[in-house]
Amino acid sequence: MHSEAVFQGSILVHGGRIIALDPDESVVRTREVFDGQGLYAIPGLIDAHLHFDAQLAHPAAFGEAIVPSGTTTIFAETLDFASAAGDEAVEAVRALFRDHEKLPYRIYAFAPGKKTSVEVTEAMLKMDPVIGLGELAHLSYMTGNDDDFRRAALGRANGGWVNSHWGVTALPDMLLNYLPAIGAHNNHDVWNEDDIEKSVRYGLRTQIKFGVGSPEVIRTMLRALVKRRWPAENFQLCADNISVDRVLTKGHIDWVISLAVEMGMNPIHAIKMGTLYAARSFGMDNEFGSLAPGRFADIVLTDSLSRINPLYVFKGGELVARDRRLLKAAELDYSGMVQEPRPGLAGLSPGQLDLTPTEVSADGSRAKVLLFDVYGRGHLKFAQEVWVPLRDGAVVPELDGEPLNRISVVQRYADGERHVVNGLFRGVSISRGAVSTFWPAPRAYFVAVGSDSTEMHDSLTRLDTRVGGCLVTEGGQVKAELALDIYGVMADMNLSELLAATRSIDAELEKLGHHNEGEPVVNKLLTLFISLDRFGFMI
Repeated sequence: MHSEAVFQGSILVHGGRIIALDPDESVVRTREVFDGQGLYAIPGLIDAHLHFDAQLAHPAAFGEAIVPSGTTTIFAETLDFASAAGDEAVEAVRALFRDHEKLPYRIYAFAPGKKTSVEVTEAMLKMDPVIGLGELAHLSYMTGNDDDFRRAALGRANGGWVNSHWGVTALPDMLLNYLPAIGAHNNHDVWNEDDIEKSVRYGLRTQIKFGVGSPEVIRTMLRALVKRRWPAENFQLCADNISVDRVLTKGHIDWVISLAVEMGMNPIHAIKMGTLYAARSFGMDNEFGSLAPGRFADIVLTDSLSRINPLYVFKGGELVARDRRLLKAAELDYSGMVQEPRPGLAGLSPGQLDLTPTEVSADGSRAKVLLFDVYGRGHLKFAQEVWVPLRDGAVVPELDGEPLNRISVVQRYADGERHVVNGLFRGVSISRGAVSTFWPAPRAYFVAVGSDSTEMHDSLTRLDTRVGGCLVTEGGQVKAELALDIYGVMADMNLSELLAATRSIDAELEKLGHHNEGEPVVNKLLTLFISLDRFGFMI
């Protein structure tokens, strides 16, 4: 990593750390020798920004997915979990991180920069393994939100790092000075070449994300890095949001390093973005990120540097994964965080889910309605008003001849009149039945997708009897289910159980007419809540 050279040698490990390169074997006595078989040794891979609490898997199950891909360290947001836990946030987070040293990967976490109270943020900043303040809500910060100022001040007062969700696409240049000026350390909100140029120009450590967005977004960004020849030390690699299914089928940081090489990047530079430069950006390159004396012996053995293939993965010198399989799952019990359901949809009627126009054309042939697009095509077109046909006073759910499903965004716990937003939806296409999902952070809301108000209502009321999760229903029957019993954001399941549940949802939706590509449908639907909150569709 430091000389950008490949050389033959051996690595001496003691107490979980590298203590020598190419030791004199005539004077060193060893307890155990591992034959590297002539493979390339590279540092354990690092995800520089990951909402690990929003990927449906608890920390142990998540490790079953990422560690076999060569990931040995993550820098993790906790805001969704803390927000979902509400008044119990502080104790819930303590329980979540209890025994984190027993995980087969290292986790460095951030206190919420949004979605929770200032008091929760302050308490979490004092916890292990929290090292700083999580991503700030840049839109409300720019309006002078006092709580945002207080969180930023707490993050700096505690000497920690401050993550930034910078919003370079949405904000004018003058406003882009604010977050770096108050100490924001990094930025992962880049989508194209212009975004990257701004982020680098303003001096932020820029995290290239690949877990959200269309498949072409990551290629666009990597092409820009190659084209513009920006120094690789400006960049780190991160997933932001990624499903365990996606990790198992395509990979994690290993995949994006390989893609960067495919796009024309020097292989060692690509590896450094996923190792040394990620560690250095958080001031931890003296602990990990390279294979040098004093660093943790987090090592990946691969048979290629241009296409990373983690054949062996070590954490602290211990072999934890081989041939893309975890050797021993962490025996951690999260069942104590399972909650009891709190239904809240009493009084909701199917009629409240009907799609009604916000405006009707003068001749009565067209209606204006909201169209929501599945998160990943860019925030700017997430929600827009469109004109669709109106026949016999009823909205025809199609746009330019394209049939669309309906979507209802429904408040779970109403104080007075229940907040419901109805529109058309591009992202799931089923001819019958319904799919519903629930996410409690930062506000408890459901989303239901279908073509019939009665079916959508039935799906919602059935899901309301659970803590949280996702249901596929048809004709009054549950066809597939994912239960998120840990505060509505995590499944109390091991990896195989979680995969079976999410894949069953896709399989049943396919029977109802939907053809899915990429991330599982449940993960796609849950990412909707990010934009629903950001653009004011939840109150």
